Amino acid sequence: MKLLLDAMWSPDIAEQLRRRGHDVISVVEYEELREQSDAVLFAYARREGRCIVTEDVREYRVQAAGLLAVGESHPGLIFTADRRFSRHDPQVIGPMVTALEATLTQNPDLTNAEHWLS
Repeated sequence: MKLLLDAMWSPDIAEQLRRRGHDVISVVEYEELREQSDAVLFAYARREGRCIVTEDVREYRVQAAGLLAVGESHPGLIFTADRRFSRHDPQVIGPMVTALEATLTQNPDLTNAEHWLS
């Protein structure tokens, strides 16, 4: 499974996961993605076959449901909650890397599904 980290997450998370052999990119690492809307990022993730890691549950759920309603698919969604993984706390990088690596190992395919990171 390939991941796309939404802009709220540090690119250090993607870098550490790549060092561990995972295919992960961060929106922040690509200038052409940084200021894009969620709809544009979701379309990019679909084209690239990347599951999105985000806190933006409401927006991405609506988009995913719309696709499924017309018989299309998406590569999956991994949702995070600020109370568990505060994006404003630099110490959350290690726990995020550990949790995402566990998810990558245990859930190799999240096509058309959502997963809450714990």
